[in-house]
Amino acid sequence: MAKLDILEFPDPRLRLTAQAVETFDSDLKQLADDMLETMYAAPGIGLAATQVNVQKRLLVLDISETHDAPLVLVNPELLETRGTEVCQEGCLSFPGVFADVQRKDWIRVKAQDVTGKTFEMETDGLLAVCIQHEMDHLVGKVFVDYLSPLKRTLLLRKLEKQRRKAG
Repeated sequence: MAKLDILEFPDPRLRLTAQAVETFDSDLKQLADDMLETMYAAPGIGLAATQVNVQKRLLVLDISETHDAPLVLVNPELLETRGTEVCQEGCLSFPGVFADVQRKDWIRVKAQDVTGKTFEMETDGLLAVCIQHEMDHLVGKVFVDYLSPLKRTLLLRKLEKQRRKAG
């Protein structure tokens, strides 16, 4: 496995739209494995392929504290949503920045695994929020897009200040 480089905002490649995965082969499996390794090392609970500059509709997640429940969604699509909740979100492309974002509380999603097998799942809470967050990346949307212009400006200033301080 290999650790991949995570793009950081405002890299324009984070705004690209991912293409559907059509080939389910060992390269796709390797990419998913590499993305999981990268996500765990970051550390994070979700990572979209677009964040590692691969324009494919692929995301990986693991919200377990022990990092033993990896989930890979290929070509995910939301089928149904219910309710709303506000959750504090962070993002590996915005290191050290967090903000309250309103998302759907319950979702039903359809996706494929790395072999191409289609499945559906229903989930709520943190996993539902995480899936929605990562799916946004696949269409070039980032979590700060949900914030008011003032909050977004303040967060981006904070991010820039952190980068200057880091070197």
